[in-house]
Amino acid sequence: MKTLLIGDVSPSKTSKELFRKKEVDTLFTNVKDLMLKSEFTFVNLECAITEETQSIKKFGPPLSAPVETAEILKELGVTVCGLSNNHTFDLGIKGHEDTKAALDAAGLDYTGWGDNYEDSRKNYYYEKNGEKICIIAVCEHEYSYAIENRMGARPFDEFDTIDDIREAKKNADRVIVAYHGGKEYCRYPSPRLMKVCHAMAKAGADVVLCQHTHCIGCYEEFNGCHILYGQGNFHFLGLTDKEGWYTGFVVEYDTKSHEINFVPTRVLSNGISLAEGEDKRDILECFRKRNEELKNGEWKKGWLEFCEKIREQYCSHIAKVCVPGSTPDQDAALGHYIDCEAHQDVLREIFKSWNYTNCIDGK
Repeated sequence: MKTLLIGDVSPSKTSKELFRKKEVDTLFTNVKDLMLKSEFTFVNLECAITEETQSIKKFGPPLSAPVETAEILKELGVTVCGLSNNHTFDLGIKGHEDTKAALDAAGLDYTGWGDNYEDSRKNYYYEKNGEKICIIAVCEHEYSYAIENRMGARPFDEFDTIDDIREAKKNADRVIVAYHGGKEYCRYPSPRLMKVCHAMAKAGADVVLCQHTHCIGCYEEFNGCHILYGQGNFHFLGLTDKEGWYTGFVVEYDTKSHEINFVPTRVLSNGISLAEGEDKRDILECFRKRNEELKNGEWKKGWLEFCEKIREQYCSHIAKVCVPGSTPDQDAALGHYIDCEAHQDVLREIFKSWNYTNCIDGK
C-alpha cells in the first residue's frame, strides 16, 4: 500500500480565510497532486475545527480552523486525521464536538482521542487489497491529553503504549506510530526520546514519526523500524521566524516493500509547495548530515548545545514561581514543566543533580 504520512496542519491567521474560501490550489499548489496519488493518507490535525472562542487555560496560543478545513482534507485524499496533540482540545468540549461533527460530515476518520484515558487507547486499523495497517497516534503530556474522568487526546504511556503496539503487531501487517513530542525547535532527540522510540521499535512498530517540534530533525533505522525524530510542519504558516519552521517532510511509505522516502516541502506566502532545485538539495543535505551525527554520537552534542541556549529562558520562568508576589499563572508554569516530557528532558540537562559529579573521577 502506498501511504503518505503528513505532519502538522493548522490554518493560521495568514491562511484561515483561504481555507474558508477553499482555495485549495493556492494553499497546496503542487503538493495536491502528490496527495491525490496516495492510497492512504494520515495527517496530524493540530487544531480544533470550530468557531468557538472560549479556550481552555493553558500556556501558548489556542488554535482553531474553519469547518471548510475538513472538506479540503477530504478533497486532498486524506483518510484519517490524528487528534493526539497539544492543541486539539484548545477550545474545550465545544471545540471537540465541533471538530468531530466537521470530520464526520466530511467523511474523515480520526484517531488518537477518547472519552477518557482508557477509551483514547483505541488503535486505528485500515485494510485495503489484503493489507492491514495500524495507526497509533499518541502525544506527550501537554494540556490536551485524556485523563481518567475527562475526554482528551491519547497520551503516550511508557507501559500502556508499548503494550498497545505489541497488540497492534498481532493484528496488522504494519504498525505506524505518530508520536507528538520532542522539544520544539530542536533538531535532535533527547536521550529519553531516543530510548522511547527504540522501545516502540522493539515492541513492533515499523515506522515512528516524531511530530510537534516544528522543524526537520534526523532519521535512523533501528531494529528494522524507520524512526524520524522531527518531521517538521506541513501546513502551519507564518507564526514565527524560528529556524526550521518553514520546511517539512511529507513521508512516503510503502507498506509492502517497507521503503520510505522523505519529500521536502517549503512554506510560501499563502501556502506550501514541494521544495525544488537547490532548496531541496540543501534541505536533504542538512538532513543527511544530522543522520550521520546519530550514527557517530555527535547528536548528543547538538542536544546539549540546544539545552544551553534555552537555559536562561527556563531559569527566568522558574525564578518567578512560588515566590512572594508571584501570580497563580506564574506558579502554574511549574506544574506545566513537571507534566510535560519535553520540558522534563531540558530541565534534567540544565539542572544536573550531584549524582552526575559525585566520585566521577574515581575518588
